[in-house]
Amino acid sequence: MAKNYEAMLVFSVKNGEDAAKANFEKFKALIEKNGTIGNVDEWGVRKLAYDINYESEGYYYVVEFSAEPEFIAEFERVLGITDGVLRFLTTSK
Repeated sequence: MAKNYEAMLVFSVKNGEDAAKANFEKFKALIEKNGTIGNVDEWGVRKLAYDINYESEGYYYVVEFSAEPEFIAEFERVLGITDGVLRFLTTSK
């Protein structure tokens, strides 16, 4: 049974905003393949509270989606090994 989730994704902007948007589209397609996307809130470039990998800004997205609980582990695994992802947090709604 699908559950509702919310994910905050922060992408690197050192290769430009277009690279961050392309990275997000990859994860959006992954979510659509395994569940359904609700609201996508694009916050854009924001200053980080502290530097991550010597970067002081990140491109923020908040995504609401529903998926099977088993998908979340795979989703976070792929986020963790992808270059250009600074931080992520997935919560159950």
